[in-house]
Order: sequence, then structure tokens, then C-alpha cells
Amino acid sequence: MNSSNYSQECLFTQVDTFMMSFQFAVSIPTFILGLILNSLGLWVFCCCWKKWTESSIYMVNLALIDLLLLISLPFKMYYSTQDRGQEQKGPWCAFIDSLYFVNIYGSIFTIVCISVDRYIAIKHPFKAKVFRSRRKALMVCGIIWVTVWLCSLPVFVSHPSDKVKCFHNLSDNVWSTPIIVSVEVFGFLIPMTVMVYCSAQIILTLQNRTQGEENWAEQVACMRVIAVNLIVFLISFTPAHLGILLQFLVRQHIIVDCSMKQKISLFIQVSMMLANINCCLDAIGYYFITKEFREKNLKNLRKTFSSAEAHSE
Repeated sequence: MNSSNYSQECLFTQVDTFMMSFQFAVSIPTFILGLILNSLGLWVFCCCWKKWTESSIYMVNLALIDLLLLISLPFKMYYSTQDRGQEQKGPWCAFIDSLYFVNIYGSIFTIVCISVDRYIAIKHPFKAKVFRSRRKALMVCGIIWVTVWLCSLPVFVSHPSDKVKCFHNLSDNVWSTPIIVSVEVFGFLIPMTVMVYCSAQIILTLQNRTQGEENWAEQVACMRVIAVNLIVFLISFTPAHLGILLQFLVRQHIIVDCSMKQKISLFIQVSMMLANINCCLDAIGYYFITKEFREKNLKNLRKTFSSAEAHSE
């Protein structure tokens, strides 16, 4: 989302130089760790999970969406090393750009759906059978995929036709008021509000249930997981959307100071880069922290080692 080329009077050479080094320092570990964790998560849910639940369907969907980001990272790193004047236009460049935004909002919507699903199961257990089912979870995941791909069309269709770098200098059509307002409101503010509300209600409900119950330790651990997931969500996506808002003000010529433009350009690129780490945190938060996943994973690993030892004997 850098806009280094849109102003001839304000140079972003130092910002671009720093971001090239910072991008490699963040993207390479993110790619390796994210690929391992999300692949492991898919393996456990698809090969080791005996009975699929609503939560496991959402988690598989989240892992698939995160893998899209991981696919785009090597191309993003490659194009960042190319000369700015080199032609990199075309459907492929626009498609890779679109993958990047599909991941961000696909992740946001899926994480919110996981939170809503937990809220219904814990806060309204008697109504859960009406609102929750594997079929409905699959339908919701399908709607998420259709929605995020449709919403990425402005990035694909409005990709600049002149010689620019991939992931840089999106057209003015993309930075139009209706699109940015929709992104901020429907892509972040509403999901964030739902996430905060559901997480708070779940924690309050579990807190009330812990009094006098034998499994209070498990419920306290669950509350911690919910709180951590909420914090990770806010840390991952709040700075990025603040950066989008600031960059929108720059593109609308509301912010014109060159020094401020440079700081905003650096801020949005760093925040978007740090948001990429969410694909690793998703795996840790939704696959390894939960007791159910950990127990099933260890159980399957024990079976694997036991089988290997039996064959060796």
C-alpha cells in the first residue's frame, strides 16, 4: 500500500530502503513458521480428527486463508527487489495483490465467526442446536470466501496500468471514499465490535460458572485463551487500519506535509507487515493453546511413535 510514486515533490527513498530490509527480516520467518504451523494444523484436523465440529471447520478455513498470505509473501519479497521503473503490471501482479487483501479480511471474518460460534455455545447452550451445525459452518465459510474475493475486485480491476511495482501505488479508484469507508467500517470496525462483545460475554459467563465448580481450572484457562485471542486480534489489525485511514487522508490531499507523508508511508507498511504475523499467531492461538487440540495432537503422536517402535521390534 505504499504510495511512493504519487508525489514528485516528496521522496520516499529512505522509507523504501528501510522497508526492504525490514520486510525480509519479518517475512522470511513468518513464511517458514506460518507454513509449518498451518500445515500441521491442516494435517491434524483433516487426517487425525475423527469428528468434525463447527469450530474445527472454522479453524481449517482460517488455516487455508492464512496459506494464501504465505503463498503471496515470496512474490512480494521478489517484487520488492526489482527496480521501481521496471514494468510489473498485468493480471498476475494484480492477482498477487488481491491474495494479500483476501487473507487480511478472510482472517478477520473467520476469527469473528469463531468468536461468535463460541459465544453461542457458551452463552446460549440451549439455542446452540438451532444456530450451530456443521452444514451452517460450511455455508458461512463459503460466504466468507465469496465475499472477500468480490471485495478484492477493486484491487484487481483498478490495478495501475503504468509502470509501478506490485504492492505499491494502488490507483486512486481504490483509495476512493466509498471503498475506504467500507473497508474501515465493514472490514474492521464492525468485526472488531462483534469480537470485543462476544469475547467479553464469554469471559463473564465463564467467570460466573467457575464459582463452586470442579473444572474451574479449565474454565480459567479458556478465559485466558479468549482474552489472548482478542488481544492478538486488536494488535494485529488495529494499526493496519489506522494506517489505511491516514494514507487515505494523504491521498485525499488532506495531509500534505512531506515529512508527515513519509512517516505515514512507513507506518502503514510496517503495520501491514506486522499484521502478516497473525497467520502464525492464528495457528498458535487456535491450534496449540486449546486443550482439545493439544490432547488430540499428543495422542496421535504417541500412536505414531508406538507403531514405529512395534515395527522396529
